[in-house]
Amino acid sequence: MHPFTLAFLAALALATVTRLWLARRQVRHIAANRSAVPAEFRDRISLSAHQTAADYTSARTRIGMIETLLKAAVLLAFTLGGGLQAVSEAWERTFDPGGYAHGMALAASVAVIVAALELPLDLYRTFVIEARFGFNRTTPVLYAADLAKQAALAAVLGLPLLFCVLWLMAWMGEAWWLYVWLTWIGFNVLMVAIYPTLIAPIFNRFTPLEDASLRQRIERLLGKCGFRSRGLYVMDSSRRSSHGNAYFTGFGAAKRIVLFDTLIERLSAAEIEAVLAHELGHYRLRHVWKRMALIFAASLGFLWLLGALISQDWFYAGLNVRTHSTALALILFSLVAPVFAFALQPLASLYSRRHEYEADAYAAEHAEASDLAQALVKLYQDNAATLTPDPVHSAFYDSHPPAAARIARLQALAR
Repeated sequence: MHPFTLAFLAALALATVTRLWLARRQVRHIAANRSAVPAEFRDRISLSAHQTAADYTSARTRIGMIETLLKAAVLLAFTLGGGLQAVSEAWERTFDPGGYAHGMALAASVAVIVAALELPLDLYRTFVIEARFGFNRTTPVLYAADLAKQAALAAVLGLPLLFCVLWLMAWMGEAWWLYVWLTWIGFNVLMVAIYPTLIAPIFNRFTPLEDASLRQRIERLLGKCGFRSRGLYVMDSSRRSSHGNAYFTGFGAAKRIVLFDTLIERLSAAEIEAVLAHELGHYRLRHVWKRMALIFAASLGFLWLLGALISQDWFYAGLNVRTHSTALALILFSLVAPVFAFALQPLASLYSRRHEYEADAYAAEHAEASDLAQALVKLYQDNAATLTPDPVHSAFYDSHPPAAARIARLQALAR
Protein backbone atom coordinates (compact mmCIF):
# COMPACT_ATOMS: atom_id res chain seq x y z
CA MET A 1 0.00 0.00 0.00
CA HIS A 2 1.18 3.52 -0.83
CA PRO A 3 2.78 5.31 2.19
CA PHE A 4 0.53 8.34 1.77
CA THR A 5 -2.51 6.06 1.63
CA LEU A 6 -1.48 4.62 4.99
CA ALA A 7 -0.98 8.11 6.44
CA PHE A 8 -4.39 9.21 5.14
CA LEU A 9 -6.15 6.12 6.52
CA ALA A 10 -4.44 6.53 9.88
CA ALA A 11 -5.44 10.22 10.11
CA LEU A 12 -9.03 9.46 9.07
CA ALA A 13 -9.33 6.59 11.52
CA LEU A 14 -7.91 8.69 14.35
CA ALA A 15 -10.24 11.61 13.63
CA THR A 16 -13.31 9.39 13.25
CA VAL A 17 -12.65 7.31 16.36
CA THR A 18 -11.91 10.43 18.39
CA ARG A 19 -15.15 12.07 17.28
CA LEU A 20 -17.16 8.97 18.15
CA TRP A 21 -15.38 8.60 21.50
CA LEU A 22 -16.05 12.23 22.40
CA ALA A 23 -19.70 11.92 21.39
CA ARG A 24 -20.07 8.77 23.47
CA ARG A 25 -18.53 10.54 26.46
CA GLN A 26 -20.97 13.42 25.98
CA VAL A 27 -24.04 11.17 25.91
CA ARG A 28 -22.90 9.17 28.97
CA HIS A 29 -21.99 12.26 31.00
CA ILE A 30 -25.30 13.96 30.27
CA ALA A 31 -27.23 10.80 31.14
CA ALA A 32 -25.33 10.45 34.43
CA ASN A 33 -26.33 14.00 35.42
CA ARG A 34 -29.87 13.96 34.05
CA SER A 35 -31.66 13.24 37.31
CA ALA A 36 -30.63 16.42 39.16
CA VAL A 37 -30.27 20.09 38.26
CA PRO A 38 -26.81 21.46 39.15
CA ALA A 39 -26.94 23.20 42.52
CA GLU A 40 -26.13 26.65 41.14
CA PHE A 41 -29.16 26.52 38.81
CA ARG A 42 -31.80 24.86 41.01
CA ASP A 43 -33.56 28.12 41.85
CA ARG A 44 -33.91 29.07 38.16
CA ILE A 45 -34.10 25.84 36.10
CA SER A 46 -36.75 23.19 36.74
CA LEU A 47 -35.92 19.50 36.69
CA SER A 48 -38.18 18.95 33.67
CA ALA A 49 -36.39 21.71 31.71
CA HIS A 50 -33.00 20.25 32.69
CA GLN A 51 -34.05 16.80 31.52
CA THR A 52 -35.44 18.19 28.26
CA ALA A 53 -32.09 19.86 27.60
CA ALA A 54 -30.29 16.60 28.37
CA ASP A 55 -32.48 14.62 26.00
CA TYR A 56 -32.24 17.25 23.25
CA THR A 57 -28.44 17.46 23.43
CA SER A 58 -28.13 13.67 23.49
CA ALA A 59 -30.39 13.31 20.45
CA ARG A 60 -28.34 15.83 18.48
CA THR A 61 -25.11 14.16 19.58
CA ARG A 62 -26.31 10.74 18.44
CA ILE A 63 -27.29 12.01 15.01
CA GLY A 64 -23.88 13.68 14.92
CA MET A 65 -22.27 10.27 15.38
CA ILE A 66 -24.12 8.97 12.33
CA GLU A 67 -22.99 12.05 10.40
CA THR A 68 -19.38 11.36 11.40
CA LEU A 69 -19.57 7.83 9.98
CA LEU A 70 -21.33 9.06 6.84
CA LYS A 71 -18.69 11.73 6.15
CA ALA A 72 -15.89 9.19 6.61
CA ALA A 73 -17.60 6.78 4.21
CA VAL A 74 -18.19 9.51 1.61
CA LEU A 75 -14.56 10.63 1.84
CA LEU A 76 -13.32 7.08 1.36
CA ALA A 77 -15.69 6.60 -1.58
CA PHE A 78 -14.44 9.74 -3.33
CA THR A 79 -10.76 8.96 -2.75
CA LEU A 80 -9.68 5.36 -2.32
CA GLY A 81 -13.00 4.12 -3.72
CA GLY A 82 -12.29 5.88 -7.00
CA GLY A 83 -15.39 8.09 -6.94
CA LEU A 84 -13.63 11.33 -7.75
CA GLN A 85 -11.74 9.73 -10.63
CA ALA A 86 -15.01 8.28 -11.96
CA VAL A 87 -16.81 11.64 -11.86
CA SER A 88 -13.85 13.28 -13.56
CA GLU A 89 -13.85 10.69 -16.35
CA ALA A 90 -17.61 11.06 -16.80
CA TRP A 91 -17.24 14.80 -17.41
CA GLU A 92 -14.34 14.17 -19.82
CA ARG A 93 -16.93 12.89 -22.29
CA THR A 94 -18.41 16.38 -22.41
CA PHE A 95 -15.58 18.78 -21.63
CA ASP A 96 -11.86 18.87 -22.35
CA PRO A 97 -9.92 17.25 -19.48
CA GLY A 98 -8.16 19.88 -17.43
CA GLY A 99 -10.22 22.72 -18.92
CA TYR A 100 -12.12 25.30 -16.88
CA ALA A 101 -15.53 23.86 -17.76
CA HIS A 102 -14.41 20.37 -16.74
CA GLY A 103 -12.99 21.63 -13.44
CA MET A 104 -16.10 23.64 -12.57
CA ALA A 105 -18.42 20.77 -13.49
CA LEU A 106 -16.34 18.37 -11.40
CA ALA A 107 -16.36 20.66 -8.34
CA ALA A 108 -20.10 21.33 -8.67
CA SER A 109 -20.81 17.59 -9.00
CA VAL A 110 -18.87 16.77 -5.85
CA ALA A 111 -20.69 19.52 -3.92
CA VAL A 112 -24.10 18.31 -5.11
CA ILE A 113 -23.35 14.66 -4.32
CA VAL A 114 -22.13 15.49 -0.81
CA ALA A 115 -25.14 17.73 -0.15
CA ALA A 116 -27.55 15.07 -1.41
CA LEU A 117 -26.02 12.40 0.83
CA GLU A 118 -26.17 14.66 3.89
CA LEU A 119 -29.70 15.91 3.16
CA PRO A 120 -31.56 13.03 4.93
CA LEU A 121 -29.72 13.75 8.18
CA ASP A 122 -30.52 17.45 7.96
CA LEU A 123 -34.18 16.63 7.30
CA TYR A 124 -34.18 14.35 10.33
CA ARG A 125 -32.66 17.07 12.52
CA THR A 126 -35.17 19.66 11.37
CA PHE A 127 -38.41 17.73 11.13
CA VAL A 128 -37.83 15.05 13.78
CA ILE A 129 -35.43 16.21 16.49
CA GLU A 130 -36.18 19.95 16.38
CA ALA A 131 -39.91 19.24 16.02
CA ARG A 132 -39.92 16.70 18.87
CA PHE A 133 -38.54 19.28 21.28
CA GLY A 134 -40.76 22.09 20.04
CA PHE A 135 -38.14 24.18 18.23
CA ASN A 136 -38.95 23.63 14.56
CA ARG A 137 -41.30 26.04 12.81
CA THR A 138 -40.00 25.41 9.31
CA THR A 139 -42.52 24.01 6.86
CA PRO A 140 -41.49 21.63 4.08
CA VAL A 141 -42.23 24.37 1.55
CA LEU A 142 -40.05 26.91 3.38
CA TYR A 143 -37.29 24.31 3.79
CA ALA A 144 -37.35 23.57 0.05
CA ALA A 145 -37.34 27.28 -0.77
CA ASP A 146 -34.32 27.85 1.49
CA LEU A 147 -32.53 24.95 -0.16
CA ALA A 148 -33.20 26.37 -3.62
CA LYS A 149 -32.00 29.83 -2.58
CA GLN A 150 -28.82 28.39 -1.07
CA ALA A 151 -28.10 26.44 -4.25
CA ALA A 152 -28.70 29.52 -6.39
CA LEU A 153 -26.41 31.65 -4.22
CA ALA A 154 -23.72 28.96 -4.33
CA ALA A 155 -23.92 28.98 -8.12
CA VAL A 156 -24.04 32.75 -8.53
CA LEU A 157 -21.23 33.47 -6.08
CA GLY A 158 -19.25 30.24 -5.97
CA LEU A 159 -18.86 29.39 -9.65
CA PRO A 160 -17.29 32.74 -10.67
CA LEU A 161 -14.95 32.48 -7.69
CA LEU A 162 -14.01 28.93 -8.68
CA PHE A 163 -13.34 30.03 -12.26
CA CYS A 164 -11.12 32.84 -11.00
CA VAL A 165 -9.19 30.41 -8.77
CA LEU A 166 -8.68 27.91 -11.59
CA TRP A 167 -7.54 30.69 -13.92
CA LEU A 168 -5.01 31.95 -11.35
CA MET A 169 -3.74 28.42 -10.78
CA ALA A 170 -3.19 28.01 -14.52
CA TRP A 171 -1.60 31.38 -15.35
CA MET A 172 0.15 32.79 -12.30
CA GLY A 173 3.08 30.38 -12.24
CA GLU A 174 4.46 28.79 -9.10
CA ALA A 175 3.24 31.69 -6.94
CA TRP A 176 -0.41 31.10 -7.92
CA TRP A 177 -1.27 30.23 -4.32
CA LEU A 178 -0.44 33.77 -3.20
CA TYR A 179 -2.74 35.30 -5.84
CA VAL A 180 -5.50 32.85 -4.92
CA TRP A 181 -5.08 33.79 -1.27
CA LEU A 182 -5.42 37.49 -2.04
CA THR A 183 -8.51 36.76 -4.12
CA TRP A 184 -9.96 34.69 -1.27
CA ILE A 185 -9.43 37.54 1.17
CA GLY A 186 -11.09 40.01 -1.20
CA PHE A 187 -14.04 37.66 -1.70
CA ASN A 188 -14.59 37.23 2.05
CA VAL A 189 -14.39 40.96 2.73
CA LEU A 190 -16.89 41.54 -0.07
CA MET A 191 -19.26 38.98 1.43
CA VAL A 192 -19.09 40.64 4.84
CA ALA A 193 -19.86 43.98 3.19
CA ILE A 194 -22.85 42.84 1.13
CA TYR A 195 -24.31 40.24 3.52
CA PRO A 196 -26.48 42.61 5.62
CA THR A 197 -28.20 44.33 2.70
CA LEU A 198 -28.09 41.85 -0.17
CA ILE A 199 -27.82 38.28 1.12
CA ALA A 200 -29.52 38.09 4.53
CA PRO A 201 -32.81 39.63 3.25
CA ILE A 202 -33.10 36.77 0.75
CA PHE A 203 -33.87 34.44 3.65
CA ASN A 204 -35.39 36.66 6.35
CA ARG A 205 -37.37 39.84 6.78
CA PHE A 206 -35.66 42.64 8.70
CA THR A 207 -37.76 45.43 10.18
CA PRO A 208 -36.63 48.44 12.23
CA LEU A 209 -36.99 47.97 15.98
CA GLU A 210 -40.32 49.55 16.91
CA ASP A 211 -40.12 49.40 20.72
CA ALA A 212 -39.18 53.02 21.47
CA SER A 213 -38.04 52.44 25.05
CA LEU A 214 -35.86 49.46 24.08
CA ARG A 215 -34.45 51.42 21.15
CA GLN A 216 -33.52 54.34 23.42
CA ARG A 217 -31.92 51.97 25.89
CA ILE A 218 -29.81 50.36 23.18
CA GLU A 219 -28.85 53.71 21.69
CA ARG A 220 -27.64 54.88 25.12
CA LEU A 221 -25.51 51.74 25.34
CA LEU A 222 -24.07 52.37 21.88
CA GLY A 223 -23.28 55.98 22.75
CA LYS A 224 -21.61 54.93 25.99
CA CYS A 225 -19.45 52.46 24.06
CA GLY A 226 -18.70 54.82 21.18
CA PHE A 227 -20.31 52.49 18.65
CA ARG A 228 -22.03 53.65 15.48
CA SER A 229 -24.62 51.55 13.71
CA ARG A 230 -26.69 51.92 10.57
CA GLY A 231 -29.77 50.61 12.37
CA LEU A 232 -31.46 48.33 14.88
CA TYR A 233 -33.40 45.55 13.21
CA VAL A 234 -35.64 42.68 14.23
CA MET A 235 -35.35 39.45 12.23
CA ASP A 236 -38.31 37.10 11.79
CA SER A 237 -36.38 34.04 12.97
CA SER A 238 -39.57 32.57 14.44
CA ARG A 239 -40.56 31.53 10.89
CA ARG A 240 -38.03 28.71 11.11
CA SER A 241 -37.15 28.12 14.75
CA SER A 242 -37.99 29.17 18.28
CA HIS A 243 -34.30 29.53 19.19
CA GLY A 244 -33.32 33.07 20.20
CA ASN A 245 -30.19 35.09 19.45
CA ALA A 246 -28.78 38.49 18.52
CA TYR A 247 -25.81 39.55 16.41
CA PHE A 248 -23.89 42.39 14.78
CA THR A 249 -23.23 42.22 11.07
CA GLY A 250 -21.30 44.22 8.50
CA PHE A 251 -18.37 46.52 9.11
CA GLY A 252 -17.50 50.18 8.85
CA ALA A 253 -20.51 52.39 8.19
CA ALA A 254 -22.63 49.36 7.24
CA LYS A 255 -22.76 47.80 10.71
CA ARG A 256 -26.19 46.59 11.79
CA ILE A 257 -27.58 45.25 15.04
CA VAL A 258 -30.01 42.38 14.56
CA LEU A 259 -32.31 40.96 17.24
CA PHE A 260 -34.22 37.73 16.72
CA ASP A 261 -37.90 38.29 17.35
CA THR A 262 -37.84 35.25 19.63
CA LEU A 263 -35.19 36.97 21.78
CA ILE A 264 -37.34 40.07 22.24
CA GLU A 265 -40.27 37.90 23.29
CA ARG A 266 -38.35 36.19 26.11
CA LEU A 267 -35.89 38.67 27.60
CA SER A 268 -36.46 41.87 29.51
CA ALA A 269 -35.11 45.17 28.18
CA ALA A 270 -32.24 45.08 30.69
CA GLU A 271 -31.34 41.52 29.69
CA ILE A 272 -31.41 42.39 25.97
CA GLU A 273 -29.13 45.34 26.69
CA ALA A 274 -26.70 43.04 28.49
CA VAL A 275 -26.71 40.51 25.63
CA LEU A 276 -26.00 43.30 23.13
CA ALA A 277 -23.23 44.62 25.38
CA HIS A 278 -21.63 41.17 25.11
CA GLU A 279 -21.94 41.16 21.30
CA LEU A 280 -20.64 44.72 21.24
CA GLY A 281 -17.65 43.51 23.25
CA HIS A 282 -16.68 41.21 20.39
CA TYR A 283 -16.53 44.20 18.07
CA ARG A 284 -14.81 46.61 20.44
CA LEU A 285 -12.19 44.02 21.37
CA ARG A 286 -11.65 43.27 17.68
CA HIS A 287 -12.52 39.60 18.08
CA VAL A 288 -14.13 39.49 14.64
CA TRP A 289 -11.00 40.82 12.93
CA LYS A 290 -8.72 38.62 15.03
CA ARG A 291 -10.65 35.52 14.01
CA MET A 292 -10.66 36.57 10.38
CA ALA A 293 -6.92 37.20 10.53
CA LEU A 294 -6.42 33.73 12.01
CA ILE A 295 -8.54 32.16 9.28
CA PHE A 296 -6.69 34.09 6.58
CA ALA A 297 -3.33 33.04 8.02
CA ALA A 298 -4.42 29.39 8.10
CA SER A 299 -5.75 29.59 4.55
CA LEU A 300 -2.42 31.03 3.38
CA GLY A 301 -0.63 28.06 4.93
CA PHE A 302 -3.03 25.56 3.37
CA LEU A 303 -2.76 27.16 -0.09
CA TRP A 304 1.04 27.17 0.13
CA LEU A 305 0.90 23.47 1.05
CA LEU A 306 -1.39 22.78 -1.90
CA GLY A 307 1.09 24.61 -4.10
CA ALA A 308 3.77 22.21 -2.92
CA LEU A 309 1.59 19.12 -3.40
CA ILE A 310 -0.01 19.90 -6.75
CA SER A 311 2.90 18.54 -8.80
CA GLN A 312 3.61 15.52 -6.58
CA ASP A 313 2.61 12.19 -8.12
CA TRP A 314 2.37 10.53 -4.71
CA PHE A 315 -0.35 12.97 -3.63
CA TYR A 316 -2.66 11.76 -6.40
CA ALA A 317 -1.57 8.11 -6.34
CA GLY A 318 -2.00 7.85 -2.58
CA LEU A 319 -5.64 8.91 -2.94
CA ASN A 320 -6.37 6.71 -5.97
CA VAL A 321 -6.59 9.50 -8.52
CA ARG A 322 -4.89 8.84 -11.84
CA THR A 323 -5.61 12.11 -13.63
CA HIS A 324 -3.57 15.19 -12.75
CA SER A 325 -5.20 18.63 -13.01
CA THR A 326 -5.45 21.81 -10.98
CA ALA A 327 -9.16 21.24 -10.33
CA LEU A 328 -8.60 17.67 -9.13
CA ALA A 329 -5.78 18.79 -6.87
CA LEU A 330 -7.93 21.58 -5.41
CA ILE A 331 -10.88 19.25 -4.77
CA LEU A 332 -8.70 16.46 -3.37
CA PHE A 333 -6.98 18.85 -1.01
CA SER A 334 -10.30 20.36 0.12
CA LEU A 335 -11.61 16.87 0.91
CA VAL A 336 -8.52 15.57 2.70
CA ALA A 337 -7.09 18.61 4.52
CA PRO A 338 -9.79 18.69 7.27
CA VAL A 339 -8.81 15.16 8.27
CA PHE A 340 -5.24 16.20 9.03
CA ALA A 341 -6.32 19.55 10.55
CA PHE A 342 -8.74 17.88 12.98
CA ALA A 343 -6.16 17.96 15.78
CA LEU A 344 -6.28 21.77 15.72
CA GLN A 345 -9.95 21.83 16.77
CA PRO A 346 -9.29 22.11 20.54
CA LEU A 347 -7.01 25.12 19.98
CA ALA A 348 -9.67 26.89 17.92
CA SER A 349 -12.28 26.16 20.59
CA LEU A 350 -10.00 27.42 23.36
CA TYR A 351 -9.35 30.63 21.44
CA SER A 352 -13.08 31.19 20.94
CA ARG A 353 -13.92 30.55 24.61
CA ARG A 354 -11.28 33.06 25.63
CA HIS A 355 -13.02 35.67 23.47
CA GLU A 356 -16.38 34.83 25.05
CA TYR A 357 -15.00 35.45 28.54
CA GLU A 358 -13.50 38.76 27.36
CA ALA A 359 -16.82 39.82 25.82
CA ASP A 360 -18.61 38.92 29.07
CA ALA A 361 -16.18 41.10 31.02
CA TYR A 362 -16.76 43.96 28.57
CA ALA A 363 -20.52 43.56 28.98
CA ALA A 364 -20.15 43.67 32.76
CA GLU A 365 -18.43 47.06 32.44
CA HIS A 366 -21.17 48.60 30.28
CA ALA A 367 -24.28 46.80 31.56
CA GLU A 368 -25.24 44.76 34.60
CA ALA A 369 -23.40 41.45 34.88
CA SER A 370 -26.39 40.05 36.78
CA ASP A 371 -28.67 40.89 33.83
CA LEU A 372 -26.38 39.06 31.41
CA ALA A 373 -26.23 36.06 33.74
CA GLN A 374 -30.01 35.98 33.99
CA ALA A 375 -30.36 36.35 30.22
CA LEU A 376 -27.96 33.45 29.65
CA VAL A 377 -29.90 31.23 32.04
CA LYS A 378 -33.10 31.99 30.12
CA LEU A 379 -31.38 31.30 26.80
CA TYR A 380 -29.93 28.03 28.11
CA GLN A 381 -33.42 26.99 29.16
CA ASP A 382 -35.24 28.21 26.05
CA ASN A 383 -32.67 26.70 23.68
CA ALA A 384 -32.44 23.46 25.69
CA ALA A 385 -28.67 23.79 26.07
CA THR A 386 -27.35 21.23 28.51
CA LEU A 387 -25.96 22.53 31.79
CA THR A 388 -23.82 19.42 32.25
CA PRO A 389 -21.67 18.84 29.14
CA ASP A 390 -18.82 16.38 29.31
CA PRO A 391 -15.68 18.39 30.20
CA VAL A 392 -13.49 16.70 27.57
CA HIS A 393 -16.11 17.03 24.84
CA SER A 394 -16.66 20.67 25.79
CA ALA A 395 -12.94 21.46 25.79
CA PHE A 396 -12.56 19.90 22.36
CA TYR A 397 -15.56 21.39 20.57
CA ASP A 398 -17.37 24.15 22.43
CA SER A 399 -16.87 27.69 21.19
CA HIS A 400 -18.57 29.00 24.35
CA PRO A 401 -17.61 28.21 27.95
CA PRO A 402 -19.75 25.73 29.91
CA ALA A 403 -22.80 27.32 31.53
CA ALA A 404 -21.64 26.84 35.11
CA ALA A 405 -18.20 28.38 34.53
CA ARG A 406 -19.59 31.30 32.57
CA ILE A 407 -22.33 32.15 35.09
CA ALA A 408 -19.86 31.86 37.97
CA ARG A 409 -17.55 34.40 36.34
CA LEU A 410 -20.42 36.80 35.74
CA GLN A 411 -21.56 36.47 39.34
CA ALA A 412 -18.03 37.27 40.49
CA LEU A 413 -17.97 40.33 38.21
CA ALA A 414 -21.34 41.42 39.58
CA ARG A 415 -19.99 41.25 43.14
